[in-house]
Amino acid sequence: MIKIVSRRIIKPDCIERFQTLAGELARESRKEPGCLGYTVNQSRDDLRLHAFFEFWADQAALDAHGTTEHFQRLVPQFVALTEERPPVEYYRELEV
Repeated sequence: MIKIVSRRIIKPDCIERFQTLAGELARESRKEPGCLGYTVNQSRDDLRLHAFFEFWADQAALDAHGTTEHFQRLVPQFVALTEERPPVEYYRELEV
């Protein structure tokens, strides 16, 4: 399983628009084969900070996600709404 944390700091006047687009991305992504979970989250401490928490079955599912119509259409729109984009973090679950 691949786990991803993708964060963005959204311009204050763009938060509502970002949440609308991000919600559509999450809903459509959850329908994809290999998507085990996909949520949009807002920081309690800084309302500009949002994070996508994504769970993918494998690299093939993640690669396919990047080619979907909704990903290709929605993600580029985030650029104009974003103040800063920290690096995307990829995790693998440890068997402990």
